Amino acid sequence: MFVKICGLTDKRSIDAAVEAGADAIGFVFADSVREIEPERAHELCRSLPKETIRVAVMHHPSPQRFKSVIDQFDPDWIQTDVEDFDKLAAPASARAIPVFREGGTTGRTDFPPRLVFEGRVSGSGATADWDEAKRIAAGSELILAGGLNPENVAAAITHVKPYGVDVSSGVELGRGKKDPQKIKQFVARVRAEVFDS
Repeated sequence: MFVKICGLTDKRSIDAAVEAGADAIGFVFADSVREIEPERAHELCRSLPKETIRVAVMHHPSPQRFKSVIDQFDPDWIQTDVEDFDKLAAPASARAIPVFREGGTTGRTDFPPRLVFEGRVSGSGATADWDEAKRIAAGSELILAGGLNPENVAAAITHVKPYGVDVSSGVELGRGKKDPQKIKQFVARVRAEVFDS
């Protein structure tokens, strides 16, 4: 199962995510305690294994911010709210990963092949609606985010049956400060759940 560790800001956390076997790491380029500048994120990724996906995470970016992140960070994936992609086009070098938020998918059936399903507010630690996510996951490669942590991720996987999971605040010591041990625990729980199912 695909695992993304998001909101990383330092090498120690990145190393922990890579050592734990995370498939992707996310950097937040939006107003947040986890916000990082694209040049710094690029620098932190210099020794990253080629197979680890680098994700630029944004939220309603201006065209200028969007371009600067692409130019300076050079992400593998670009993750932002689905409506942002109506105005901003991901370059050929990066995959667009639209974010659909809890409560905003009622009556909708035209989901893209791969997406992130998130709670109403990113990084808040609030658990997303797993029933709503489960409905979408039946027809798309859904990456579940919102309120996940080492204690509840196994239950989330069992209920939603997502393509992948995405964690940020659930692996922190304090707001914005990642805990390498929690990162390792989270990935281990995901791998154990997949192995047991």
